[in-house]
Amino acid sequence: MTPVLSQAPASVRRAAYAALGVSLLHIVFGAIVRISGSGMGCGDHWPKCYGYWFPPLERMDLIIEVFHRYLASLLLVTVGATVFLAWRNKQAPRVSGRGGVLRSSGLMLAVGFFAAAFGAVTVNFSNAWWATVIHKAIAVTVLALGAATVVRAGGLGAASVSAGHGTPKAIGGATAAAVMALLVVLLGGLTAKVTGAPVACVGFPLCGEGSLGGGPQHLQLTHRLVAYLLVAHLISLPFLFRRRGEPMAVQTAAWIGMVLGVLQVCWAAWMVIGGIAGPDKYAPRSLHQATGILIWVTAFVMTYLARIAAGRSTVGAQQVSGVPGTTGGAMTARAVPSAS
Repeated sequence: MTPVLSQAPASVRRAAYAALGVSLLHIVFGAIVRISGSGMGCGDHWPKCYGYWFPPLERMDLIIEVFHRYLASLLLVTVGATVFLAWRNKQAPRVSGRGGVLRSSGLMLAVGFFAAAFGAVTVNFSNAWWATVIHKAIAVTVLALGAATVVRAGGLGAASVSAGHGTPKAIGGATAAAVMALLVVLLGGLTAKVTGAPVACVGFPLCGEGSLGGGPQHLQLTHRLVAYLLVAHLISLPFLFRRRGEPMAVQTAAWIGMVLGVLQVCWAAWMVIGGIAGPDKYAPRSLHQATGILIWVTAFVMTYLARIAAGRSTVGAQQVSGVPGTTGGAMTARAVPSAS
């Protein structure tokens, strides 16, 4: 008897993927805004840019900032479309009830509006470090809700995962990776904003001779040490999961996390050894920021899949192929005879 899990309707699933993709693009572009110093590209004007919805594209900092705002609008549109399609298909598998697409996409839309509103706070306070870090925390929350929506729709390998095929140990390992990844992302945002912290450590992998010392160096070093612990943990996970026979989707997420972790160390070395200042350093800094976000969302998805596999999380109105559908709340998949 092999459980065969269903997916949400294709339109809902595609919309969820689109919302996740735009959310990822928006947060990565937000890092580029910070790296290029374009956060005040529209001055202290919000939501318009110097009184225009479509201002003259005469300065690079203005172009970067205003397109970041356009991406925020596009994100709200795609999430809104996901909510609408989920509501239209609320009787379909995986859509309604606890653990369904409708609830996570609705929450994603609400937090997305809050993120947009908080953008006004960051502008009014001239991108102060605390406002920037809070804004980033809200953004990664939106990203996590987008990933959860895709998983609930049956994407990112979730359609192949059924309860009872994973172990609680996988939840612990994946959760530790997700917590550390989130901490590294937020510490990275804080390091980028505190005066002197981005260049406080001379040398790699630790702070060498000529480093600034004081609080900025301690912040930079803390960011690095937590990142090293995260990468070491990510390298161990795929081997542990394979030995325990965790579901393939969970193992795949672990392998992706490991590769991203190794790449992140490479980008960090390139960024520090080559010097962090100057326009020609945008590439390694942008890659470093983007990879950190990818590690976070990968660790989050890995945790969610591990929880489903261990029976700790359910999906809304889950239906099994070949078995009459259900349209109520969350339930555990029933087994049906396999084709073999």
